[in-house]
Amino acid sequence: QVHLVESGGGSVQAGGSLRLSCTASGSTSTNYCMAWFRQAPGKGREAVAALYTGGIIKYYADSVKGRFTMSQDNAKDTVYLQMNSLKPEDTGMYYCAAGFRGGNWFNASGYSSWGRGTQVTVSS
Repeated sequence: QVHLVESGGGSVQAGGSLRLSCTASGSTSTNYCMAWFRQAPGKGREAVAALYTGGIIKYYADSVKGRFTMSQDNAKDTVYLQMNSLKPEDTGMYYCAAGFRGGNWFNASGYSSWGRGTQVTVSS
């Protein structure tokens, strides 16, 4: 089991930036894919980005392409989500996911471990 802790959320104005961090502990050797999801009030959990071991392969939701960048620091067992040009529609709770069991990267059911989330609020 992997334990995940997110940080870096906050409140910013539209056009601003935030960098989220997710630090993993436990069975991190199985983390060949980690992802970020978000959930706005009253909506389902939406995939934002995923990164495969080595950071060579990355996926992004169309809504964040060109604005968000996912990266990793293997020495720290940490992944990051750099969010630029933030929009009010980016508001939500952001979750880190690991323990990928296969399938499409954007399916939340494919991940066995989740953090508790960090809140991002973007005002217009």
